[in-house]
Amino acid sequence: MLSGGRSATSSLLHGVAVNRRNVLFLLFSIVGIIADQASKQWIVANVPLQTGEIKIIPGFLSIVHAQNPGAAFGMLGDFAYRHWLFLAFTIVAGIVIVDMFRKLPTDDWLMSSALGLIMSGAVGNAIDRMRQQYVTDFIRVYTDHEGLAGWLRSTFGTNEWPSFNVADAALVVGVGLFIIHHLFFEEAEAGEAEPTDLVSGGEVPLDEDDIPTDKEPAVRPVPDAGAEAP
Repeated sequence: MLSGGRSATSSLLHGVAVNRRNVLFLLFSIVGIIADQASKQWIVANVPLQTGEIKIIPGFLSIVHAQNPGAAFGMLGDFAYRHWLFLAFTIVAGIVIVDMFRKLPTDDWLMSSALGLIMSGAVGNAIDRMRQQYVTDFIRVYTDHEGLAGWLRSTFGTNEWPSFNVADAALVVGVGLFIIHHLFFEEAEAGEAEPTDLVSGGEVPLDEDDIPTDKEPAVRPVPDAGAEAP
């Protein structure tokens, strides 16, 4: 009975380890989408469009209410078929993300988290575009510092970053984790995967003295155990 209990516990722990990739991907995807949509609904209900502002960190961070009919930085906002373009992009991105996820090792927690965040960002904004033809943005980052604000305005024409939302933040963080994984973890995993044992497939490599030449065969004959030594 005790042995059976240990076996069941071992199987359960093994299942948890195997499914950690799935859990992280689903967790970041679902929680990210819910957080994005819930925050947007709260903004629409509590912050007046264009005029409302809640200062979180004066001179740096505020909550506002804006509508973006385009992509990042308002791009393609006037394109007549932008909604179909964004929908097609989201579908293709979702297929690519799922395909990459399926090929991940079961213990790759970093890439699972990155793909989950990217998925939540893509789906969160896609829901907005399909439901209301625009994306609700509400996070405003800016500076009121006289010197820095003046330099930003003279260099970039503005002293604030375009307003964004939770889905945008999830996308940026997810892409950042993806890049970190690609730059640092993939090389480490490739190094660990390189074989260190020279014995492969039951064959032992030849020593220098055993390398065949033009005058001798590649495999030396094995003397008969029953033959008499000269």
